[in-house]
Amino acid sequence: MIETKRLKLYAASYQQMTAFIAAQSDDVLKAAYTEMLDGCLSHPDMLEWYAIWMIELKDGTHIGELCFKGLSEEGIAEIGYGIAKDYRGCGYATEAVSAITEWALAQPCVMCITAETETSNIASQKVLIKAGFIPTGEIGEEGPLFARRKTGTGNFA
Repeated sequence: MIETKRLKLYAASYQQMTAFIAAQSDDVLKAAYTEMLDGCLSHPDMLEWYAIWMIELKDGTHIGELCFKGLSEEGIAEIGYGIAKDYRGCGYATEAVSAITEWALAQPCVMCITAETETSNIASQKVLIKAGFIPTGEIGEEGPLFARRKTGTGNFA
């Protein structure tokens, strides 16, 4: 578990992920979360890199999720995240993304964390920049690519 000033972040167990997926009403999210669970089952020794990470307030209120989309052999992991509408605009996404990125980059096998966001999603782009990510100038499947490298591993130029 990762704790910040206001939040608790933790990788959900198989049982928690299964229940969370069953409770989803959005088919796109249900499919994405099912893919994460499948990744966990296929890579049981790398649970943190495939699991749904829950974002909760210190009082246990669930406000969002984040995930890594696996970890490449080169030590690169892509992150995705979302905060429930009622909790947006309070800095929770920046706090969660910053904390999980710090945790990830502290792992010896990790060199870089990346994220893509839709071109029109300015709020998400601001979250990434506040969390220390830099636009790479590349466009991924979902839009502009941002990255944050482990200190001392070079730049993106």
